[in-house]
Amino acid sequence: MSADTMTTYQRSQDHFDAVMAAVPADRWDAPSACALWTIRDVAGHVIWGQDQMRHWATAEDYPHPEGAPGAPHPGDLARDDPVATWRTARAACSGTLTDDALTRTVTIIGLGETPLASIVTLLVTDHLAHAWDISHALGLAVDIDADLIAGSLAWAWAQAREPAIRSASMSTARPRAWLMSQAWAR
Repeated sequence: MSADTMTTYQRSQDHFDAVMAAVPADRWDAPSACALWTIRDVAGHVIWGQDQMRHWATAEDYPHPEGAPGAPHPGDLARDDPVATWRTARAACSGTLTDDALTRTVTIIGLGETPLASIVTLLVTDHLAHAWDISHALGLAVDIDADLIAGSLAWAWAQAREPAIRSASMSTARPRAWLMSQAWAR
């Protein structure tokens, strides 16, 4: 895995962290832009993703579907302090993403067998999409770097199962808004 990919991953985490830190204490249980999920649920899902990645990196089983996409209450994973829980999960995961670990193959429904390194790119997209989900729902300003958006858009197009996503025209004036509103339309 290239150092650029890991830098991109860390930058996407930084964007997500900044959005998490901006959530007012009394808004964690407000609705998010993800259907049926609160802001806390979105945070719990992203925390779950870090825990899942860490377990894959260390070749340990992780039989916890509570935070998976579509899970009913992933907010339980965010606990009473979602920002601290996120930061703890992020730090724990980052320490396990060695070059050796990133060559491990994992099986993911919808993607099949894939090296863990490719999941790093998936999580970049997940961090950015969920930063938007939280900020959009709360009316917070979020400015995601254009190169991160371009990389996530390329990944989304490569992974898209729906022809409508691949053939949609993107407004060059508003790539961030287009990506977040179209590529991850809920």
